[in-house]
Order: sequence, then C-alpha cells, then structure tokens
Amino acid sequence: MKPEFIVKNAQEVFDIEIEGLKEVQQKLGPEFVKAVELILNTRGRVVVTGIGKSGLIGRKIVATLSSTGTPSFFLHPAEALHGDLGMVVVDDILLAISNSGETEEVNKLLPSLKNRGVKIIAFTGNPSSTLAKNADVVIDIGVPREACPLGVAPTASTTATLVMGDALAMVLAKLRNIRLEDFRRNHPGGSLGERLKVAVSQIMLTGEALPLVAPEDTMSQVIEVMDEKRLGCALVVEEGKRLCGIVTDGDLRRALLKYGDFRNLAVKKVMTPNPKTIEPEALAAEALYLMEKKLITVLPVTDEEKRVVGILHLHDILGKGQFKFN
Repeated sequence: MKPEFIVKNAQEVFDIEIEGLKEVQQKLGPEFVKAVELILNTRGRVVVTGIGKSGLIGRKIVATLSSTGTPSFFLHPAEALHGDLGMVVVDDILLAISNSGETEEVNKLLPSLKNRGVKIIAFTGNPSSTLAKNADVVIDIGVPREACPLGVAPTASTTATLVMGDALAMVLAKLRNIRLEDFRRNHPGGSLGERLKVAVSQIMLTGEALPLVAPEDTMSQVIEVMDEKRLGCALVVEEGKRLCGIVTDGDLRRALLKYGDFRNLAVKKVMTPNPKTIEPEALAAEALYLMEKKLITVLPVTDEEKRVVGILHLHDILGKGQFKFN
C-alpha cells in the first residue's frame, strides 16, 4: 500500500469533517440564541443525555460546561428510565443529543420531563424528528455526509456535535464573564488546578541564579554564563537590569551557521531583541500558556519598567512536585 494513498485518504477525512463543520456553522441563528438565553436564565443545571457515540460526546460537553461556569451533569437514558430521572428537577434544562432524533431510549424520557416543566434543547441532525418535535429549542447539527467510507460510523456528525457543544459552552462562559480565577476554582485538585493557582513570583529563579550578560559582552562570555547557569539562555540587560534581549540555544545555532566562529562577536549582534516576558504577579498558568503558545521553555520575569526580577523555566513549573502533566 502506497504512503500517498494513506495520506490522501486521511486528508479526505479532514476535508469531509471540515465541510460538515462549515455546514453546521451556517445554521447558527435564532435557535442557538434561544438555547443560550434559556441556560443563562435558569437557576438549575444543564442535564445532558444521549446514548452510544452521542453519549460519549455528551459527557465531553458536560465536562466543558461544568469547568467553564455552567453547572451540568450527564444522565444516561437507560439509567434514567430505571430511577435516575429523579435527579432532574423543574429548573433543570435537558440537552438531548441524537443525530437521527429517533433514539428510543432518549425519546422515552421526553414525556415525563415535559410534564414536569423541564425545558428541552435538542442537538439533532433531523429537525423533523420525534426529538425535535418535543423540544423547546432545536439545534440542527446535521452534516452532508460522514467520513466513514460506508457512511454508517458517526464521524463528521459527532465532530459537529462536539463543536456545537464547545460553542455553547464558550458563549455562555463569555456572557458569564468567567475569569481565570473562576476556572481555577473549578479545578481545585489535580495537575491543572495546581498549575493554575501559584504566582510566578513564588517559583521563579532570582539573584545569583539569573543568567545576566551585557550587550557589549562577547559571545564567549555569554556561553560561559549559559553553561554555568544551565537554563539554556542568557538575558541581555542594560543599565538598571533593563531587559533588551535574550540569547538561547537556538540563537547559538543560528550564529554558528551565519558567522562560523562567533566567539568574539558582541552579544548584541546575536541576541533576539524584545523577548517575551511575564510579570511576577501573573499566575503560573499564564506563564505555561505563553510557553506553550510560543513554543518556548523560558520566560524572563520583569517589572513594569522592564527590569529583570527573575526568570522562569518550564522545569520550574513542572518540577515542583505539584506541577505535573498527566
């Protein structure tokens, strides 16, 4: 089997799923607005239900809603029919997921919930389905085709459902003015919560640990400092410890290719000017996000006047015991 054939077929899956997302995006309108307003104005929770692949997507939507300020839980349709329906109260909102809209286990829940006055939001690819007819709000997540070559395995449809759930959660989060501190409170334990709650000033390196050099220093001197401090960089500072540049391992490689023997060059000819920085009051999560976004492993920590007060390495976040990736 040729590699080109494999890659081409994989690319076709991406094309089909992107096509589906664009189709669903165009359907966003008044019904989506109604769903947002319904959830914003309720004193209850969002109860998500679905079975099979829809159920798996529903669980992810619950996790996203809950972590971004919208109380939510997952209700398995089969368990609901055997007693768990009592978990749903009048102020709750049911978000029912079924691409066909004819999932028997889901539709059996509807009469009882409607009798209780529970509002129902439907995520379905069939606006004329039983589910849609019984819902107060219908969000059309129908896609032109599945990526499955047989057209039967949910692929583009489940992707569209997941993205619609993300869109709902993110719009709600913005309207609720969710802050990083709020997000942190929803993750009090585990690696994510620990990464989020510590200030940069508490874990940054300071004093003698700082790899500081001057703009007129030679690259030989810079390499000595980098080797001694073992942070993979040197911070170039002017008078008053004001940061003007950084030299990283990448800068050394580029200088070697450009100049050959660069040991006698002034650091200002090799450094990267105006590097990304972070303030000491920022949270460790912000530093981690910036490192991930910019693909860097070290951040100079500066005050409002760009004076160096510390340096933060990725290892200082991940190596503190409570700072670990799962």
